[in-house]
This record gives sequence, C-alpha cells and structure tokens, in this order.
Amino acid sequence: MKHLAVAALAAALLASPAQADTFVDNVNGITLDEAGKVARFTGFIMDDDGMILRVLDDTSKRPKRKEIEFHVDGEGRVVVPGMIDSHVHVLDIGFAQLTLDLSPAKSLDEALARIQAYAAAHPDRPWIIGTGWNHEAWGMGSFPTAAELDAVTGGRPTWLMRVDGHAGWANSAAMAAAGIGTATQAPEGGSIERDAAGAPSGILVDAAMGLVAPHVPKPRPIDEDSAFALAQMWLLENGVTTVADMGTTIEEWQTFRRAGDRGDLRLRIAAYAAGVQAMQLIGGPGPTPWLYGDRLRLNGVKLYMDGALGSRGAWLKAPYADAPGQRGLPLMTDTQLGNLMSRAAFDDFQVAVHAIGDKANSSTISAIAELSQTYKGDRRWRIEHAQVIDPADIARLSGLDVVASMQPQHQTSDRLMAEARLGPERLAGAYAWKSVQATGTPLAFGSDAPVEPAKPFWGLAAAITRADAGGQPFGGWQPQERLSRAEALGGLHHRRGPTASSRRRRSTALQWATAPISCS
Repeated sequence: MKHLAVAALAAALLASPAQADTFVDNVNGITLDEAGKVARFTGFIMDDDGMILRVLDDTSKRPKRKEIEFHVDGEGRVVVPGMIDSHVHVLDIGFAQLTLDLSPAKSLDEALARIQAYAAAHPDRPWIIGTGWNHEAWGMGSFPTAAELDAVTGGRPTWLMRVDGHAGWANSAAMAAAGIGTATQAPEGGSIERDAAGAPSGILVDAAMGLVAPHVPKPRPIDEDSAFALAQMWLLENGVTTVADMGTTIEEWQTFRRAGDRGDLRLRIAAYAAGVQAMQLIGGPGPTPWLYGDRLRLNGVKLYMDGALGSRGAWLKAPYADAPGQRGLPLMTDTQLGNLMSRAAFDDFQVAVHAIGDKANSSTISAIAELSQTYKGDRRWRIEHAQVIDPADIARLSGLDVVASMQPQHQTSDRLMAEARLGPERLAGAYAWKSVQATGTPLAFGSDAPVEPAKPFWGLAAAITRADAGGQPFGGWQPQERLSRAEALGGLHHRRGPTASSRRRRSTALQWATAPISCS
C-alpha cells in the first residue's frame, strides 16, 4: 500500500496564505458513512488549519482552479480519516520514552540487564523509575522479586510499574523508603505479595501501590511538557488524531493547557478525570467547553471497579483457574460505585468505569441499569475494557445506553494468560466484541497505550482476525467474535465514542469530516 506523504501536505499548508483552501485530488479515500458502511472518496478540500471541509467521490464536481488556492495530486495513494483512540494515557506514553522501558524484555534476565544498564547510564537519578515489565511474557510462574532487583540496582530505590499499570515492582531500598515491612498490611483493594517467611517480596498490586507512590519523586512541569510532546508526536505519526485520556490528573490537565496556550496542542483530547475529586477540581460544576479550537475538553470521570488479569486483580465471579484461592480485588463496593456514578451524572459528566473481570462487569452493568431509571437521555455510560463478561450479563446490555470501550490488541497479547487465568468455561465472554456489538452496544476501540502500542492498524488487524502478528492461532482465537473490516473501522471512528457527551451534539459526518486526515 502506498503512503500519502505527510510532509508534502504539510509543506503545501505552510506555504498557503491565511484562510486558503487546498484541494487534494486523485486519492483512494476510505471512510464510513452515517450508516456505518464503508464509503469511498477520490478527493477532499481542506482549509489552512488542515480541517476537512468536503470529500468528493468520482461523481462530484471538482472545484475550479480559481476557487482553490492549492491543488495537490495524491497520485492514487490511500487516505483515511484520523483515527480515534478511545482509551489512552497520554503522558504515560511520553514518560515510557523518558524513563526505563522494559516492554521489549523477553525474559527476566533481559529485564535485569536493561535495569542494570539504565542504572549505570543515569547515576545522578535518585530513584530508578520505569514501566512495561510483564512476567507472563517471561514465562514465569510467579512475580519477580525485590531480591532480584537488589542485585542490579546498587542500593538505589527502584520502582517499576507492570505493563498494565496495576502492579509495581520495588526493590528493598524502595520498600524501606516507604516503610513497608513484614507487619505492613495491604490497604483495601490491594495486596502485598509475600515470600515463604511472610516478608514483602517486592510486588504491590492495585491499591497497595499507593504505599510506595508518594515517596517516588514527582515529575516537574518541564518533564510533563517533554512527555506530552513525545506522546503527541507518537500518536500523530501513527495516524491517531483524537484520543480519550483515561484518568487525567490536575497536573496532566495543566500540561495540556500549557500546550494549548503555546499553540502546540495538535491532538484532540477528550479527558476523563482521575476520580471525582479531580473531576470537580478541573471541571467544577460540569464538563468544560471545547478549548483551543476544539482541541481539549474535560468530558467526564474515570472510576475503577477492579484491577487487571495479569496481576490477578480483575474481580471474578469464581476463583482464578490458576489460583483457586483468589477472586481478584474489588476496588470499591457496589454502593460506592453507584454513589460516585450518581454524583458525576448529576452534574452531567460522562461516566467511564474500568471493569475487567466478570464480577466487576456485572456490578457495573447493574449500576448502569439502576441509574438509567433516574438519569434519562443521552448519557453514554462507558465500560472501559469490558474484558471478561458472563454471557448472561452480555445479554443485559441490550437496551442500555452503554458504550463498550474495548482494546483489540489486549486479546492477542493476553490470549495464553487469559486461558490460564480463566479456564475454558469463562472464555466465551472474554474479549467478546461481536457478542457485545450484537446487543446494540456501540464499540469504541482503543489501545490503552502505553499498555499496547497506539497503532490503530494493529488494532484493526486484531479485531478482524483475532490472531497475533504471527498468525496464531490459525483461524483466530474464539473466531466467532471476529469483526468485519467495516465493523472494526467503525470502532476507530465510533459515532458515539469518546468525544461525545450529553451536552454535545455534532453529526457523525461532521465529526469525521473535521478530523485531520491521516495516512495509511
């Protein structure tokens, strides 16, 4: 597939006078119409801000040269609308590039070698901070330990986040700095992994990460600005022009605002605050207006019902198949969830609930069904991940005003781990995009970057084939859940996705049409 040169288009735009329109002709354009069907176009007109004013098919009348400032020959290359990633952590994408990134490590030994090399290369840093480790990908039957970190970190406090963000790996110095010892009890909604003698092993799951986090040096505003610049470049280079930032803190919101004030905000960011307190701090009485020319808005709030499968924090109805004594970690009660959702909905914030395990999803669906009796209208309750759902609960989605925010790449990455965690009896409701869609529930696809790379075409491939980059398993995993190309593309150009709220009414066609064009 040929690629439309972004540099050529950028040069044409920069050379154009203010308010000039550019006509790009002779392209192989692919988009979706309002019915969700694949539509083709062969040309488009955009203004000097890169906004698409109109798309043209073969039957459309071409503008005359005197009506358009610039004409560009697309030379038959493929053009698609900018992709919407409905679930990312923007600054974390950048910080993964600024700190130690363990995602490429294929074994514990390789991870330890990377940690040791990073420590040697940065002797001035008081803490060694990093992300991306995944003990499941290392073929380990257990978590790594503080003792293993101690051997390569030279006594410097070290804190490394698991790839899913739901567990942290600390060395002995970091645990000492946080005052964590044998007598330390895990907070509600968290766990401290322990060795045979009962001493903390170095792994803290979900809420227990809060024991270490306050002691880790906080990034400075200049560090956050650098992280945002890297993240924005990465997303735009991969064709992502709109994102939902899931779990926005006040510091992250201010980072976005600084970029907007400088004129450096090129992404469209729909932010979801990290809890009700941050929601009130940022939005006050309600969602913010769109700022910086439709580039930034606080849409709603993100709440957590449970953790993740990889760290066995996902809340299950029955015990884990590979850990019979564990069912996961609920991060709040059903009553707490309902109260927080109601508090947010009362002020018209869109509510997004992280739910991975089947028990967490069941509780979230029940809360939505109950609150829907009070909060009428276009609410678009979001379930983030909706990763493992009891088929009986999938059926309950029908008729509810729910958006299922799901991440196709999780299925290809998690397949073997999910089989071990769940056992065969619960796989029917795992990563069940087709079944969820069949209830009339819109799908909003994303990457959960930096958990998975923010590469929308990788997500499309996973949604269509349910096979990994090596084509495994042949024919796809749980192939009844495969989507068509149009359905998968619709998940990245969702009509009821992250930029929508009950206060914003924009037509589907306009939302797509105003997204900057990306190239494939």
